[in-house]
Amino acid sequence: MARKQSGVYRFIAHVVRPVMRAITVRTWRGAEHLPPGGFLAVGNHVSNLDPLTFGHYLYDNGVPPKFLAKSSLFEVPVLGALFRAADQIPVYRGTAQAADALVAAEAALAAGEGVAVFPEGTLTRDPAMWPMTGKTGVARLALRTRVPVIPIAQWGAHRVLAPYTASFRPLPRKPVTVVAGPPVNLDDLYDRPLEQDVLQEATRRIMAAVTAQLAQIRGETPPSEPYDMRRDGDPSAAHDAARAARKAAGAARRAARRQRRAAAPRPEASR
Repeated sequence: MARKQSGVYRFIAHVVRPVMRAITVRTWRGAEHLPPGGFLAVGNHVSNLDPLTFGHYLYDNGVPPKFLAKSSLFEVPVLGALFRAADQIPVYRGTAQAADALVAAEAALAAGEGVAVFPEGTLTRDPAMWPMTGKTGVARLALRTRVPVIPIAQWGAHRVLAPYTASFRPLPRKPVTVVAGPPVNLDDLYDRPLEQDVLQEATRRIMAAVTAQLAQIRGETPPSEPYDMRRDGDPSAAHDAARAARKAAGAARRAARRQRRAAAPRPEASR
């Protein structure tokens, strides 16, 4: 199937790809596992640069991905308009519109598109940057559509843009490796009711496949159990709270300066 690209999508790719080539040294492997029809590309999430490296890999291998992305990104001026024009799919978490993302993703898959998902839903909280437990939305989508689920692990984007910081280090160029693996076997789950235990098992298999791919890239052994924020907590919470406190203190200082300037006596105009 021919995969859809709007003019805006092609423009974004034309701008972004040279930038990515300028700041990364790429190792792409496993493209033989990317099917010609609709499929789910699932990956790990370490850095806010991951969507670009992930998308770069897929685009270079003939798949202009449609990302499932949090709805707040679509509310950012200019960026949101570009996302909508490029047919990306907003995810409205915890709202009445939450199911709309699944409907849009199913339509894209039926049209032969590659839909990209980070099942963790956010940057990993694992201190060693291994994948966490995933959310079950991708499993529900996979079991409903029965399209291939391709695990794609990536490593290196965090060297360019460190997680939870604005530390952007584009030069010298950083090595980035992205590797796709064979489809995750979910055949025995397709005809079972989409109950929580089935969704959790499918999610576990998907995340285990991504983790196995990442272990090959890193040449290391992952934890025996994936990090689970419900069990292990959120180590970034203190960082986020401190950052929010700094922002609030800065805003208070600026407000105080404005008040002092407004209250200060003005010099009389010279006659």
